[in-house]
Amino acid sequence: MAAQDTTDGPALEKPQANRPLARVAIVYHTGYGHTGRQAEAIKAGVEEIDGVEALLLTVEEAQRRWDDLNAAQAIIFGAPTYVGAASASFKAFQEASSNAIMARGYLWKDKIAAGFTNSGSRSGDKLSTLVQMVLFAAQHGMHWVNLDLPPANCSSSGSEEDLNRLGFWLGAGAQSNIDEGPNLAPPTSDLATARHLGRRVSKVTLQFLRGREAGNAGPSSA
Repeated sequence: MAAQDTTDGPALEKPQANRPLARVAIVYHTGYGHTGRQAEAIKAGVEEIDGVEALLLTVEEAQRRWDDLNAAQAIIFGAPTYVGAASASFKAFQEASSNAIMARGYLWKDKIAAGFTNSGSRSGDKLSTLVQMVLFAAQHGMHWVNLDLPPANCSSSGSEEDLNRLGFWLGAGAQSNIDEGPNLAPPTSDLATARHLGRRVSKVTLQFLRGREAGNAGPSSA
């Protein structure tokens, strides 16, 4: 078998029995469990697409499993928004990736990336957290996938049950009442929005890998 050029990122391998075509990792921090509910919904959405498996890791677990992240074709980042930014625990993971990933040769280059966040208020400066995640992904040479949903619940016919009821574009946003535990919050519409993002990332990852495979195959001799 010819040696595989890995400089263009992870390739799409030939499927084996019960072996997925792609793996999407979800790396997240949750302070009180609400962002963890989002992460679980993302995982469920990822796994709705045939040929894709999900790997769910807290930021603490992720820092012990860099090789598993390197083997994934996509990584979805998640963190609560605290005082207008991602949580300190998520930031620690980001900083740890500098030596573990960047310094070893930009090992996440050309992977797919996406993100999600949760806060107590409807806005809560969640956009700031998503922008930080986009910049983080860009520093690693990753390709960011947006939510691909129009803003909802913004007209007289809108509803709190609408997907993307909070109106975010860069990633999935959720809002959890501060007097409710993760058994009640985020609401079902925000969890459905998270599942949508998981499905979208799976589909884009497969499209990206198939396109790369076709490109590596070169022009047809016909």
